[in-house]
Amino acid sequence: MKTTPNRRGKKSSVLYRTNPMSEQTFSTNQLYGFLPSTIEGINSLAALALDMRWSWNHTADKLWQQLDPDLWELTNNPWVVLQTVSRDRVEQLLSDPGFRENLDSILQAKEQANTLPAWFHKKFPDVKLTAVAYFSMEFMLSDALPIYVGGLGNVAGDQLKSASDLGVPVVAIGLFYQQGYFHQEIDKNGNQLERYPYNDPGQLPITPLRLPNGEWLRLKISIAGYPVWLRTWQVQAGRVKLFLLDSNDAANLPVHRGITNELYGGGADLRMKQELILGIGGWRLLRALGIKPEVCHMNEGHAAFLVLERANDYMKETGTSFKEALMVTRSGNLFTTHTAVPAGFDHFKPSLMQQMLGSYSQEELSIDFEELMALGRWDPKDQTEDFKMAYLAIRGCGAINGVSSLHEKVSKKLFMNLFPRWPVEEVPIGHVTNGVHMPSWDSEISDKIWTQTCGKDRWRGNLGNLEEQMVAVSDETLWQMRNSSRSNLVNFTRNQFERQLSISGRPTEMIEIARQVFNPNTLTLGFARRFVPYKRPNLLLHDPERLIRILTHPTQPVQLVLAGKAAPFDEVGKALIRKWIQFINQNNLHHHVVFLDDYDMSLTENLVRGVDVWINTPKRPWEASGTSGMKVLVNGGINISSLDGWWAEAYSPDVGWAIGDEMDHGDDPIWDIKAAEELYDLLEKEVVPTFYNRDPNGIPTAWIKRMRNSMAKLTPRFSANRTVREYTGKYYLPAAEKYLRRAADNGKLGIKLIQQKQELEEKWHQLKFGIVETSGIQNGYFFKAEVYLGEIKPYEIMLELFADGIDGSAPKRIKMEPNSKNPESEGLYYQAEVITSRPADDFTARIIPNLEGLTVPLEINLIHWQR
Repeated sequence: MKTTPNRRGKKSSVLYRTNPMSEQTFSTNQLYGFLPSTIEGINSLAALALDMRWSWNHTADKLWQQLDPDLWELTNNPWVVLQTVSRDRVEQLLSDPGFRENLDSILQAKEQANTLPAWFHKKFPDVKLTAVAYFSMEFMLSDALPIYVGGLGNVAGDQLKSASDLGVPVVAIGLFYQQGYFHQEIDKNGNQLERYPYNDPGQLPITPLRLPNGEWLRLKISIAGYPVWLRTWQVQAGRVKLFLLDSNDAANLPVHRGITNELYGGGADLRMKQELILGIGGWRLLRALGIKPEVCHMNEGHAAFLVLERANDYMKETGTSFKEALMVTRSGNLFTTHTAVPAGFDHFKPSLMQQMLGSYSQEELSIDFEELMALGRWDPKDQTEDFKMAYLAIRGCGAINGVSSLHEKVSKKLFMNLFPRWPVEEVPIGHVTNGVHMPSWDSEISDKIWTQTCGKDRWRGNLGNLEEQMVAVSDETLWQMRNSSRSNLVNFTRNQFERQLSISGRPTEMIEIARQVFNPNTLTLGFARRFVPYKRPNLLLHDPERLIRILTHPTQPVQLVLAGKAAPFDEVGKALIRKWIQFINQNNLHHHVVFLDDYDMSLTENLVRGVDVWINTPKRPWEASGTSGMKVLVNGGINISSLDGWWAEAYSPDVGWAIGDEMDHGDDPIWDIKAAEELYDLLEKEVVPTFYNRDPNGIPTAWIKRMRNSMAKLTPRFSANRTVREYTGKYYLPAAEKYLRRAADNGKLGIKLIQQKQELEEKWHQLKFGIVETSGIQNGYFFKAEVYLGEIKPYEIMLELFADGIDGSAPKRIKMEPNSKNPESEGLYYQAEVITSRPADDFTARIIPNLEGLTVPLEINLIHWQR
């Protein structure tokens, strides 16, 4: 530890990477100075309140309810309850034998859940993977920690929770936002108002990350040549730790203190500063903690600057060059893209990059600034081209994945310009379809059914026989669950709507209506998401009169609950919200349609637990995955959705309904009209009649059949349990093995690979094809190709015959074996037999690199085709 003068002449702590601290040396019993610490047992309560496992395990809910039932009902935040309740009340309960017995039992269960061998330890007892560092701009763990906007944070939070359940060694890095994302109010005219309440750290389930001597861990990074101090916070989520970087340090200038103030606020300048803190600051924090992850997982490209700092750190440690260090470290980096359109990628002007990273490139990386810029450009020589974070992530990682099967295909097209002359199917992007953390989204009654049927540990290991077990649940049990869940949603909607109208100043008679909206026996539809045009939130309003007839049918009525935010500066999205409010008000439809404001995690929980049908209407293929519809599965909700994102691979007629086709129609308004009419038809002819068609016992048997199929077949498939296990086997373990192999002996293999790559790139132009001959054989063809290699060694390349796939199938790749040398020239002959019914002209010879240890074409982007 060393002290240096700061800009005001005072001394501040700088933690150098040459003096790393083991994570275990940091105090876990953080300062609870504002708690009555002299009360025996208070630290146990504090430890329980600060472990966000309570956000998905509700065994301790009754403890907090006993402390302060009103505050618990309002906040669902144990840390706030514990700090707010009186000393007398705490002492009273801690002296109650029943309360203490319950507390001790919960603490014992918590200790076992966090320490006993989990799925990962049992499945991979001898692997060398010790840490996966998961970087994300947002994390949705609970409303008690509002550092999220929506889908990206949902994915990050749910994967952390599942990593905890499964014992996967994940540590997470994010930012602490003083205001986070805005809270939404809808006024009486339907206008969205944004509110930015301050996130008081003392009321959030986070603690300062302190050194053993009590000093707050602070890091220093340079932004635009000026030092910026970062204080750090720690979040405990079961077995997993989430570290949050915060620029609101007293040593900083006001302009720098506000960098991490707002999530996705400001312009490109602020966004880049946040991403520098996340990527560069995040990696330095790991090193300060003594955590050496084999794998870094970038949840979107926001964290891509960690590519540079990880390589920089390796350079300093081993004395390698930046190129060599990048070759070693990239093998341990994974990039997950969530973007379905080019406009979604963060990009920065060259002038801004020069301002922020000009000195960093030379002083830290020892490379020219244009060499750094080339990592984020399509054309490295175009000095006017913006720097794209996704390009940096791709050029600095060992693997890339999209977040659904369809999104893999979309992403291949988005990035194909980085892999010229390669078929789009071979652009090196895979996929892991998103899933949601089912214990976070299931209702109490749903959890009870799943537990009785499949056991309490069903989401903590392989998902085994869940489908078979759930199929056996009776119609009566499932229908009772649906009725109870719908009734709970009706009560919630009434309470929320009443509060909403009171805040917006609506008259008394309108507030009285709010107390009576909805019917617990009526088919209930849900629609909630960001209000942006591509999600088509107003598709149901295409024919208002027809929608009104559906909603107000005299014997088979329908009710619809809506929610969603538009970005603060998105006037188009705000107009979409306003149109719904006007439709409801003008047609006096409050008993059938309610728009609930401030769409957040708590509101989502209530919606996905209570609705009978979840509607999703994005334009294909703009929904990379989507997760909202996955959350209804565990609760017996059924989906109606466009065949986009996850639903494109989940849909079959026995589990839900689909609108549209499997084609991409762009912005053609005709297809929007067709989709709207198809949605009306589905509601009128299938959904509504199926719900209301009851057997003599009052049970809609056809509805329950589809509901059961959806629960049994889809819930395990689209659980974050499956997602994290897939990431572990498909990406984390191979990446760790590859990184450790390259990093051994101070990067000996990495240095060798960069040398081999450079040599092959320099000689690649010498390749050329001679005569390629084809002759017929039984049931196929014999191909023979003459190739001139120049100075290239035969073992450095591979010859293949390539044919495009048919009807969506994978391309054909047939390796050609060396046969003989042409005695009359320097050429070599390669040959292959192909058994096929396809024409010979479908097959083309090509040459690709064959350097052991390098991923083609991600790490060496060379290819030579037969002309």
